[in-house]
Amino acid sequence: MLSRLLPLLAVLLLPLNAIAQPAIPVTTEPARVGAMPIEILANGTVVSESVVTIRTRVDGQITQVHVTEGQLVQRGQVLFTLDSRLNQAILAQQEAQLAANRAQIVRYQADAVRYQSLRGEGFAAQQRFEQATAEAAAAVANARATEALIQQTRLNIEFATITAETDGKLGVLPLRVGNVVRQAENVAMATLTQMNPILVQFSVPERWLPQIRNALNAGEVPVLALGDGETGPPAEGRLVFVDSAVDTATGTIQLRGRFDNPEGALWPGQYVRVTVVPTIEQDAISIPSAAVQTGQQGRFIYVLTPEGTARRRPVQLVRNLRDRAVVRGEIAAGEKIIVDGAQRVTDGARAAERSPPPAPQRVSSAN
Repeated sequence: MLSRLLPLLAVLLLPLNAIAQPAIPVTTEPARVGAMPIEILANGTVVSESVVTIRTRVDGQITQVHVTEGQLVQRGQVLFTLDSRLNQAILAQQEAQLAANRAQIVRYQADAVRYQSLRGEGFAAQQRFEQATAEAAAAVANARATEALIQQTRLNIEFATITAETDGKLGVLPLRVGNVVRQAENVAMATLTQMNPILVQFSVPERWLPQIRNALNAGEVPVLALGDGETGPPAEGRLVFVDSAVDTATGTIQLRGRFDNPEGALWPGQYVRVTVVPTIEQDAISIPSAAVQTGQQGRFIYVLTPEGTARRRPVQLVRNLRDRAVVRGEIAAGEKIIVDGAQRVTDGARAAERSPPPAPQRVSSAN
């Protein structure tokens, strides 16, 4: 009986680590070493480069409105027409006055020529010559003054046709045909907002200022903008403005990017997520962000060795770039980084990669 129990007792007395433990199933992704852009993330607001308030420069009644609210217009396009009949009547009077002034010039110049030949015949002839010369000069001055009034009246007639000063999008039109506008009242007839190109204004922490300045000195700095809630490709622009001072209250500096906006994807006042790419880091180590864990001694990851063992490696997280984390540590390109299952393994534990699920078979049906 004792001889039968001895083998069983020997098994029970074996150390626990001598009993083979099953490998923990995990999934892995290879570590990459290569160029990775440095991305600065910020929140921004779309602003227009130019917002023009349309006001009248002459008094008059609106006779025509050539545009509609929200319409895109081009520079020089006619927006409003004012009644200019009064100025046209004034112009006719001034042109008649100019003709009279020119007739006087001819008369006084003829008198001056005639009395010039009589200058030696006495004091009266000399006085009459001087008078005729003065009258001719006065007539020339009166003609010039009338010409200036004509130019002013023609400008007033031109101002009665109100045109767009820039390309842009019209806002609300508060006035309609029949309303009388006066220059002295300074009433806004419309607002014209430039839509293309357009600016995005945002702020970044001042620690990024040296890299941004160096990148601007080297060339253009790309800026990406994506509307809140949008999932499509972001709008692409370039950095065009860095504020002259850091905001000491927030420790940030204001920047602006200019974007081509032919389709109107960016809208003034819109909230957007901004990404600035000042430079690209070469030979950066990147791993899946989900693989990075945090412990009492800092951040770490698990690497699956060729022997099927999980090994803990300390890392320093530099930054996140979408689903990748740029880290510093003893990691080689191509090493298998444990992603799914990393919470269940320990240093030295046996681990094995999960087999990928079988591809679904396609069953063809006969006609």
